[in-house]
Amino acid sequence: MIFSRTLRTALAALALCIGSTAGAQSPRDDEIMGYRSQIITGDDSEVTRRIAEDLYKRLLPTFAAFRTELAQRHRMLYVAIGPTALRDAISRRCDCVVISAFTSSQVWRSLTSSLSPGRAARFSAVYAEPAPADQLRLAALLYGRPARVGAILGRETAFLRPTLEPDVDVQAFAPGEDINHVLNQMTRAEALLALPDGDVYNPENVRNILLSTYRRKQGVIGFSADMVKVGALATTYSEIEDINTQVAEVAAHYVATGELAPPQFPHYFRTVVNEGVARSLDLRVTKEARSFARLPARAAAIPDAAARRP
Repeated sequence: MIFSRTLRTALAALALCIGSTAGAQSPRDDEIMGYRSQIITGDDSEVTRRIAEDLYKRLLPTFAAFRTELAQRHRMLYVAIGPTALRDAISRRCDCVVISAFTSSQVWRSLTSSLSPGRAARFSAVYAEPAPADQLRLAALLYGRPARVGAILGRETAFLRPTLEPDVDVQAFAPGEDINHVLNQMTRAEALLALPDGDVYNPENVRNILLSTYRRKQGVIGFSADMVKVGALATTYSEIEDINTQVAEVAAHYVATGELAPPQFPHYFRTVVNEGVARSLDLRVTKEARSFARLPARAAAIPDAAARRP
């Protein structure tokens, strides 16, 4: 069924695994302060290659200051693209720093939970899914005022409860529970904030969630552009280049200061709205809502990787 195939694609996008490439290194004291970088990937798909090639170019200005043979003496900074690559990075017992990208906050927490405190401090991430704060701001723009928003949290997303409350009506969901029973507890909510939790938003439940909220005239703020295509009202989303820009910024800040930024949601994003769903909900979508975005400053042309490789 087209709905199910599209839905699986939307959910699978948050478990993206990606391919591999390498870089060189920089700073002032090349015996003490230097770093080298490597992009770890999990497959060699076209999407993987696109992500890795774009990311290599963005990392190049930070890590290309030293020739490769000098860089080998420097500390390694890995960028792990997707969950498979993150598992690979965790298995490498090294004095290295890891920045994870294209992995959801839930999966990142699950994979890094067993790390010792000292080692965990050397891991950071730019998560795959939208920032809840940006999603709530989008809901307010769509409804023209602060909307009453509900959210269903399963085991994977329970850690977000302190972030969401008291602005969001949070309902807990246990594996095997009837999703319709939980939805019936949220009749006062005008919108449902969807979060990528496999217990809640799986192929068996999503159809019920979208149909039930549609009948109640509750808009769903989805967690991916694909989810909007299959019936959610709207979402913020980040392009590959948006995520890669943020990863490069985190890496550059670390090399410059020695301080690794904490794991974070995407800073750069755009918005997509399902206009048909908006009309059925009697929402007049404003230009401000449609254009809600935070985009990277247009930087000087990214250096050509082939021309700059050491």
